[in-house]
Amino acid sequence: MMNLRSNLGIVSHSTTLVPEVPCLSMRSKRNNQRQRASASSATQVLTTVNKEYKEKSRSPNDYPHLEHKEMNTKRTSARKLSDVWREVQGSNNWEGLLEPMDHLLRSELIKYGELAQACYDAFDFDHYSKYCGSCKYNRRTMLQDLGLSHTGYEITKYLFATSNINLPNFFKKSRAGEKLWSNHANWMGFVAVAEDEQEIKRLGRRDIVIAWRGTVTRLEWLADLMDFLKPAGFHSDHPDPRVKVESGFLNLYTACEKNCRFAKSSAQEQIHAEVRRLIEMYRGEKLSITITGHSLGSALAMLSAYDIAEMGINQDKEKENENEKIPITVFSYAGPRVGNSAFKERLDQLGVKILRVVNAHDGVPKVPGILFNEHFQLLRDLIDKLPWSYSHVGVELQLDHTKSPFLRPTSDPSCFHNLEAHLHLLDGYHGSQERFYLASGRDPALVNKAADFLQDHLHIPPFWRQDHNKGMVRNSEGRWVQPQRTQSHLV
Repeated sequence: MMNLRSNLGIVSHSTTLVPEVPCLSMRSKRNNQRQRASASSATQVLTTVNKEYKEKSRSPNDYPHLEHKEMNTKRTSARKLSDVWREVQGSNNWEGLLEPMDHLLRSELIKYGELAQACYDAFDFDHYSKYCGSCKYNRRTMLQDLGLSHTGYEITKYLFATSNINLPNFFKKSRAGEKLWSNHANWMGFVAVAEDEQEIKRLGRRDIVIAWRGTVTRLEWLADLMDFLKPAGFHSDHPDPRVKVESGFLNLYTACEKNCRFAKSSAQEQIHAEVRRLIEMYRGEKLSITITGHSLGSALAMLSAYDIAEMGINQDKEKENENEKIPITVFSYAGPRVGNSAFKERLDQLGVKILRVVNAHDGVPKVPGILFNEHFQLLRDLIDKLPWSYSHVGVELQLDHTKSPFLRPTSDPSCFHNLEAHLHLLDGYHGSQERFYLASGRDPALVNKAADFLQDHLHIPPFWRQDHNKGMVRNSEGRWVQPQRTQSHLV
């Protein structure tokens, strides 16, 4: 379960799904009792639905190709992540971990997905806020404020980006007339590192995480960004001109604005400096680099993973042994195609491992390259030369939201694309031929945090996550104002 901070208007707990309202009268007491009864009823409905589907799950004997599933489940349940973390991070391209779904991999996928989701929950989308486009929380307390302190990570740097192209559906700017926090930059995510000793022991290494912000519901950013393929040019000496990536993604990753404190160095340069610093700080320890992102954030995750590997940042220059490279893994959620077939081949050569989690009904992973992509094999050499020929990378884990009994039928594409919905589907996925039921009991109410996707009879209101009073506070004079955020708060 993910407990949100107490200043939200509604919280998500295993037993409480009601607003935190003080009881000031007998009437309010009765209303509160009714709300708690309703919440209890909703919780019982959620529990009953999952129990029924779990009990109805077919026996492994119904599927000859899964006849050893029960034995394998018992064997894998006794494993420790610290013993098999390289396999979970994709050293064998997740062979044998997806069919059936490995419980360790599932839990890690949900964890990294929640770190990507944190970028949405922390982002200031309010156009009436002079801090629109920034992070609402202090870097030192953000994970704790969002109920993610249990992950054991500490954020070491915030990431910012600017763009030389117009991105009205992605870059958020304030409508406030007064001085803004930045006229050029947007907060894009963070770099974090595992610091809790118990978590490091559980992981079997110290993990460096890069989490990128993506897009929540507005899908028009695809039209803003998709243009043509352009050489990535990420090699320090002799970049391969055949390796090409989508020009809009590349611009967002490499653009800078010298007159802006937050974007005077590009997102690429920020990543280089911070990852190098952390690697040097923890030299001699067993390290990993995990990059996560949803939607556009997934594209930036793949681009930054390729960049770090191509530039040799994960390689100890004092050691020539290839095995000394720090492994790089990307956990991508609902991501589009990023580059051409040469980009895919180069990622494979560099040993970057990518697992793409997609919903079969989501349109974003099908673009760009609807016509010319990895499935189009006719005249392959000719097609690869076109500026619109794209190729997916890594391994795909395809989910299907129609298999969840918690989700209602809808034609809204933003629901198919929603990250919380993907995490819900991961919790219920046990294999392509298996019935859906929640393995960890992750709260389905989280799906409706910024969507309207749950069945009505579950009694979970849509778009329920809102900041208390939209961030307004009463000052010493009794006036409602927006609290100031210091420069140290913003970075």
